[in-house]
Amino acid sequence: MPSVESKQEQMPKPPADTETPLLGDPERDALLMLARGTIRHGLDNGNALPIDLDSIPEPLQAPHACFVTLHLEERLRGCIGHLEAVQSLALDVAENAFAAAFRDPRFPPVTITEFAALHIEISVLTPPEPLGFGSEDELLALLRPGIDGIILAKNGAGHRTGSHHRGTFLPSVWEQLPRPRDFLHHLKLKAGLSPDYWSDDLRAWRYRTESFGE
Repeated sequence: MPSVESKQEQMPKPPADTETPLLGDPERDALLMLARGTIRHGLDNGNALPIDLDSIPEPLQAPHACFVTLHLEERLRGCIGHLEAVQSLALDVAENAFAAAFRDPRFPPVTITEFAALHIEISVLTPPEPLGFGSEDELLALLRPGIDGIILAKNGAGHRTGSHHRGTFLPSVWEQLPRPRDFLHHLKLKAGLSPDYWSDDLRAWRYRTESFGE
């Protein structure tokens, strides 16, 4: 990067993550198997795999929000999720895996020939935390590249999924947009706003994810 960029434009080194993981390897493996199983069930039956919660490990019965992301040959093939906990994590994974494969409006439904080559990633979200700021520069200074997922909303749209003029980027998007200003401007576009839009009615929240994949 050119040396004339401000410190704000630079990508800081992420702080060490000292938090205890939400899920252990057995729970992560179970969720990945569940996601793949529900996509296979969708290919065969046209609906998500029914879940018997009594057979699900207890940590996966607790309410959590998640996103399920599909890649095919390192290209995005679908991504659907919730920003707040609306059901058990196991049910959320199953529902979002089915939706990512068959209901993402950006892509045609996944086919049986693509199934074996799909790479599945699950991101479990922490509850959104509101950010306080009075200008774009103040908001940019609060962003933590590589760590924060950001929700941006206008006119009291809130952070709930489905609101108008609302968009979110998972922390993984920092890999493609490492500069905070670029990250924010593209997020504005996703929220249906112009990159240079600014108003006192803009609101933002941050969250973190615990991500794992096949």
